[in-house]
Amino acid sequence: MNNVLVFEQTDITSSSRIVHSVSDLNQLVRSLLEDALPPLWIEGEISNFACPGSGHWYFTLKDAGAQVRCAMFQGRNRVLGFQPKNGTQVLVRAKISLYEARGEYQLIVDFMEEAGDGALRRAFELLKAQLSSEGLFDPKHKIPIPAFPKTIGVVTSPTGAAIRDIISVLKRRFPSIPIIIYPTAVQGAAAAPQIVKAIQIANQRKECEVLIVGRGGGSLEDLWPFNEEIVARAIFASELPIISAVGHEIDFTIADFVADQRAPTPSAAAELASPDQQDWLQQLNNIYFDLIQQIELTINKQQQHLLALTKRLRHPGQRLQDQAQRLDDIEQRMRNALLNNLQRKQAAFNELFAKIQRHNPQFKIELLQTKQINLLQRLLKSAQETLHTKHHQLANVSRALDAISPLATLARGYAIVTQANSAKIVRNAKDLHPGDSIKAQLADGQLFCTINKIEN
Repeated sequence: MNNVLVFEQTDITSSSRIVHSVSDLNQLVRSLLEDALPPLWIEGEISNFACPGSGHWYFTLKDAGAQVRCAMFQGRNRVLGFQPKNGTQVLVRAKISLYEARGEYQLIVDFMEEAGDGALRRAFELLKAQLSSEGLFDPKHKIPIPAFPKTIGVVTSPTGAAIRDIISVLKRRFPSIPIIIYPTAVQGAAAAPQIVKAIQIANQRKECEVLIVGRGGGSLEDLWPFNEEIVARAIFASELPIISAVGHEIDFTIADFVADQRAPTPSAAAELASPDQQDWLQQLNNIYFDLIQQIELTINKQQQHLLALTKRLRHPGQRLQDQAQRLDDIEQRMRNALLNNLQRKQAAFNELFAKIQRHNPQFKIELLQTKQINLLQRLLKSAQETLHTKHHQLANVSRALDAISPLATLARGYAIVTQANSAKIVRNAKDLHPGDSIKAQLADGQLFCTINKIEN
């Protein structure tokens, strides 16, 4: 079937007229709508929102005077970062189409974002999550607010209601504390850079000990400069403690989370930043009465001490007698101490002299000479005893040697016979033969013989 149908003018009575079905008509209209208009950006409020099990979204987009049906299929809606609901103001990009089954034209949405306050809320949550992950909200980075600041700085509009409330509270609580205003816009596109600049100037000049940053109430869009990232980072980088005071008690901004302390209103910030004059006056009165009491106690104590000293006061003559007696006592103790010391020194001298005498070289020489004579006598005696013992031993050995000597045997008529040509002793007649030469050793001399006959 062709996408384009051509309608011809025909006579209603003609038998050649062309009849189209409803489906053909809706298909034609759908093609005309989709081809004629490009994707459009449309803003409106969601109503009749439905999400069946298929995951597709079906809803109505409306404004004060009209409404249109919309569809957003799963492949597109699952990439969104938020879940729309009835009443959400959104901005969509869509193509115009026709739902042929009902003959209703609709928008096929391929992108959606929150519009107006919804978009701002979304940006708020994203920035809040980012800064929180970076640690800008961590309590360990919070600077304590001074209990008694010498000067209080205020970053706000110089003509707004907030500065009037702050000044009124500070005059009531502690009017002697100076106030320095760092003027800035607190609404609009130029406000955030001005707020950052004012915070930086306050830190450079160091004219105050605490800084109030804020404004009065308003819509989310009015308060938006205090949700800007540059403002949050300027507050985090501040060396001065900062109290955030933006809007009313129900309003929360990024500045509230980064600041060292959050106040629900500018007036409450002034109370947090300043001491209460009445409290300090009461404390001063208490200190004054405590001081008076301490002074009275000290005077009474000193008077009692003076009275005690007066009772101890004596006549100068009596004091001279006491001092003279004490002088005599000290003199006697000194004499005793000197005598005892002299005796100790004499005893030490005697002991040292005796020790020196014991180490006199002449005394040692005489002692060594005596010891030498004793040793010499012991040596001579020992040598004589040793010589006598050795002489006696020698005589005994000589007698024993004479008893077993072969010469003694020879002296009794015996002879030692050896072969003439060797020193071999002849012990058996069988070892010789007639005609052999032998040598006979006598006690006195030798005989050389020739054997004539041998008898066994």
